[in-house]
Amino acid sequence: MRFESAVTIAAGPERVWEVFSDVERWPEWTETVTSVALAEPGPLKVGSRAKIKQPKLLTAVWEVTELVEGEYFVWVSRSPGIRVTGGHWVEATPDGTVARSTIDQEGPLSPLIARLTGKLTTRYLALEAQGFKARSERA
Repeated sequence: MRFESAVTIAAGPERVWEVFSDVERWPEWTETVTSVALAEPGPLKVGSRAKIKQPKLLTAVWEVTELVEGEYFVWVSRSPGIRVTGGHWVEATPDGTVARSTIDQEGPLSPLIARLTGKLTTRYLALEAQGFKARSERA
C-alpha cells in the first residue's frame, strides 16, 4: 500500500533540502511529529537511525537506507508483520521546488494496518506538506 503527497514550494532546492533533512527539527513545523531523536548526532547518512514519536501511532525507529545529498533520502521502520518505507524527494522545477513524501507499507499485516491507519497517514502527509512548505518559504 502506498500513500503519497507532493507540494510546490517557493524556495530553492537547497533550502528545501535543508529543512527536509533536518529531521530532529520536524516537531517545530508539523503537529504530526512529537519528537525525533537521532541515535548519532550530525547530518543524515545511510545507516542513520532516528526514534520518532507521533500522536496516535506507536514510537518507531527509522533507519536511512538510501540518501543522495540534496535530492532524496529513504528510511525504513520494521515491526512484526510490517515494513514501512518512507521516502522524501526534493526536485527543482520552473515554479520552485517540489517536495514529495511517500509511505509504503509491506508485509502480511500491511492490509490490516492500512485499513486501521490509512486515513490518519493520508492526513499526516497532507499536514506535513503544509508545514514543510511554510517552514521552507520562511526567510
